[in-house]
Amino acid sequence: MSAAGSPSVSSGLVQIYTELRGDLLRFLVARLGDSGEAEEVVQDLYLRIHALADGPVANGRAYLYRAAQNLALDKVRERRRRSARDGAWLGLNHPASQGIEPADPATDAETLLVEREQAALLASAIAALPQGAGRVFRLHKIDGVPHAAIAEQLGISRSGVEKHLAVAMAHLRRTLAD
Repeated sequence: MSAAGSPSVSSGLVQIYTELRGDLLRFLVARLGDSGEAEEVVQDLYLRIHALADGPVANGRAYLYRAAQNLALDKVRERRRRSARDGAWLGLNHPASQGIEPADPATDAETLLVEREQAALLASAIAALPQGAGRVFRLHKIDGVPHAAIAEQLGISRSGVEKHLAVAMAHLRRTLAD
């Protein structure tokens, strides 16, 4: 409560934050591509709104999403600066490695094995597609052929192409969910 006896803005924002925390986290994972960084940003957001002085906020939800977006942008800029700094250091200290990316330390044998298993599962799911859906799926998703060109090549309508793709995607979702 503020001195006047009304609830403070920060406590109202904390309540809205509490309700939206999961949605904000998904929002940030989609923007940052890293759940760890997204979690850090959500925590930073909480600290910022908790430390706010009393003041009017017309739309708490919009305020939180805007603040989260701004913090995510700061995180992306920090990542770029770090990458540029590390690249410059590598270029100065290891001139023979210019133009070569360093090995990814996060990729280990277990990760590679899981990725190979997932790729094999996807390949077998694609191979099990119904004939028409499989052909359209491969042309569009693998070869990058536009819908109109597929329709012309196969002698079907664009709507037919879209229906084959919908069948293929539904089949793949079901297969990969199992």
